[in-house]
Amino acid sequence: MSTLTWILVATVAGGVLSVATAAAFALRARAAHVPVLISYAVGALLGAVFLELLPHAFAMSESLERMAATILFGLLLFFVLEKLVLWRHCHVEQCEAHDPPQPAHDHGRSGMMIMIGDTFHNFVDGILIAAAFLASPELGIVTAVAIIAHEIPQEVGDFLILLHSGYSKAQALLFNMLSSAAMVIGGLFAYFALHTMQQWIPPLLGLAAASMLYVSVADLIPGLHRRPELHATVQQLALIALGVFTIWLVGELAHLHA
Repeated sequence: MSTLTWILVATVAGGVLSVATAAAFALRARAAHVPVLISYAVGALLGAVFLELLPHAFAMSESLERMAATILFGLLLFFVLEKLVLWRHCHVEQCEAHDPPQPAHDHGRSGMMIMIGDTFHNFVDGILIAAAFLASPELGIVTAVAIIAHEIPQEVGDFLILLHSGYSKAQALLFNMLSSAAMVIGGLFAYFALHTMQQWIPPLLGLAAASMLYVSVADLIPGLHRRPELHATVQQLALIALGVFTIWLVGELAHLHA
């Protein structure tokens, strides 16, 4: 397949799979499984960062120091972006990004705000997927798998917040599908833009690594510490290892067919 076809397939599949899987969990009130998804997503993100993205980013960069600085800049950038995005639905004494939704709804306010932030997030994910495919098809596949893995628990949370905000199940599904379409738009934008600016691919890979590293370490792992019991810790470690193994396996298969 051509690079453009890969990008289209990956971004469409990423949006559809993440929303469909999240809907299956959230709309059937099976949100108790979200911690399982989060543990697996942590492993997939860390595996993509350390097994694929960082090695490719450093290999393609003309300066190791510049690439390291790019990753550091990315971590700080995503810290600031998270502050701005979280403020869309966090209040002084409670935060709907982390606390379970309460029975009463807020007449759509936080639901709309979270969709705006999620649309921007999906657009950026599309750009990162396209940059990875422009570097190599196998790197693009691994990046897409990792992004889909962490999108699913996030989409479950978005569904619950939309329902909490007073939207119907059909409206929640429609808004999430529209938001996920931004991933395709971001992928197409990056494909046509980066074809004329190949020098931007290495730093974008560095930013992709920083994004995944920040999401896994700053957003997802702290939530896992809320279950300190031994059996929960063992389950989390097993699922994290499974996520890493999945990325390794996908990478190996992609290299074989490259």
